[in-house]
Parts: sequence; structure tokens; C-alpha cells
Amino acid sequence: MPSLVRQAAPDFAATAVIGNDFKEIKLSGLRGKYVVLYFYPLDFTFVCPTEIVAFSDRYDEFKQRGAEVIGVSVDSHYTHLAWKNTPRNKGGLGDIRYPIVADMTKSISRTYGVLIEENGVALRGLFLLDKEGVIRHSTVNDLPIGRNVDEALRVLDALQFFEKHGEVCPANWKPGKPTIKPRPVEAQEYFRQVS
Repeated sequence: MPSLVRQAAPDFAATAVIGNDFKEIKLSGLRGKYVVLYFYPLDFTFVCPTEIVAFSDRYDEFKQRGAEVIGVSVDSHYTHLAWKNTPRNKGGLGDIRYPIVADMTKSISRTYGVLIEENGVALRGLFLLDKEGVIRHSTVNDLPIGRNVDEALRVLDALQFFEKHGEVCPANWKPGKPTIKPRPVEAQEYFRQVS
């Protein structure tokens, strides 16, 4: 499947667990905010809770950057709620501060190109959307490889720095480190290509 980077994020409406409630959310309803959309294979597994909890523990850092976090798996919203209501010391999630979407039809995972059809579960895909709903970054990990929340924040910082200053961020860039400032003509062409 071709990369979705630089494409409008496929919209979806689905039931999510938010707090202890079931709510319908629509991705396009988050326009005007950055979105970190990530997929994980299944509830009540091994690596998944480490990621879900890690994103929740750092949720304030995403909010400070004007970003929303959304998790998605092929489990039902009932299973999500049961897992969330299981204490962390008993293999559960405990309190999670962002929506976890139920993708029981697997249509969202399939549309984003992360569904393993023969297994019926999603790979560990992560998509960073800009305020207009355009995908600016994606990564996909195989099932046993967890993601790094620091890297998700770093890429969000790099995107926002580029949008604000027109300077590009080299390898391993972090806020406060040197950037690359293209010459004016190069910058105009670069912006034209990435817009």
C-alpha cells in the first residue's frame, strides 16, 4: 500500500471509550488540532498496555502542544472498558486520559494500511496529523516492537518548529538544537512542495 504521508487522513466515525463512557468520535471533528493516531493489536496483551499507559502518562505534554491522542484496536468498546477498569497491577490499564476507539469491523485499520488480514489484528502504526488533517508522519512497527513516546513528541515538535519558523530539523533534532535554514528561494519551493 502506498504511503499516506502528505495525504488527507482517512476520516472515520467510531465508538470510543472516554473515561467510563462510550462516545462516538469523528476524526474530522478534531480539525484545528494536531492528532497522534496510533493502532495497537489487541487488548489484554503484553506490549500494548505499556504503550497505552506511556501515552496516557505523557498526555499533558501532547496537550501542551495542541495535540490530541487517539488509540485504536480491533477490540470492542466493551472490552476496552473492561481493560481500562482493571487495575494496572492486575494487568489492566487503569485510568487512561484519551479516547480508545473500537474498530471491530477492522475498516479503520484496513484503511490506514496496518491490518494483518490473516490475523485480524493491527500492526503498531502511528500517524501524526497536522491541524488540517493531513498526515505528516507515519511509522509502523511489527507486533513485538513497542513505540517510543519521546520520539512521537520529538516529531511533533519538529513539525511545529518547521511550520512556525520555516526551518528544517536534521537527524536527532530536539528543541533548542540547531536547525537548517534554507535560502529564501529554496524555502519557498520547499513550502510549496510540502503544503
